[in-house]
Amino acid sequence: MRATGVAAGRASSVGAWLAAKSGWLIAAVLVLTATTLFVMGRSPICPCGRIALWHGAVQSDQNSQQIADWYSLSHIVHGLLFYAAGWLALGRWPWTARLVLAVAIESGWEILENSPLIIDRYRSVTMAWGYSGDSILNSLSDIGCMMLGFAIARRLPWWASAVLVVLLELVALVAIRDNLTLNLIMLIAPVEAIRQWQMG
Repeated sequence: MRATGVAAGRASSVGAWLAAKSGWLIAAVLVLTATTLFVMGRSPICPCGRIALWHGAVQSDQNSQQIADWYSLSHIVHGLLFYAAGWLALGRWPWTARLVLAVAIESGWEILENSPLIIDRYRSVTMAWGYSGDSILNSLSDIGCMMLGFAIARRLPWWASAVLVVLLELVALVAIRDNLTLNLIMLIAPVEAIRQWQMG
């Protein structure tokens, strides 16, 4: 029992430290992410030279290059889910400490998503034909959308967050025949019937 109490105390101390430094840590993670993506050869903005708040055409050379697109909804869902997972696993930690971890995880995904391995995987098995990776602007915006979802989940009761996840997934499904759920299925265990349906 004593060992368990000591471990819980240490975990609580880590959470308190992360919370106290949360602003600086989140800023550092964002800078590190942007720098890493730049070193990986990602374009700071859309190669077209334009910056747009919204780009809704999925099958175009500006998809995943502008500030927001239909896939931004999936990143809001990330935030809703990360908040729930953090609350379940680290409920004693301040919410700002859990946000730091969520930003770190989302940033890690953005870096992995823009690696040749994942880009090639997307191009071969998902509806992201011609996908060549995100601009740095889009990646940082995706992280911002995750943070928005996290903040929304903090304010809503759990059942409202669950309803919102379903609604966002349905909106994306109707709009572009894709969403976070289908994206994960096609990335991990592709289903040819889904691929054919997405091709229309």
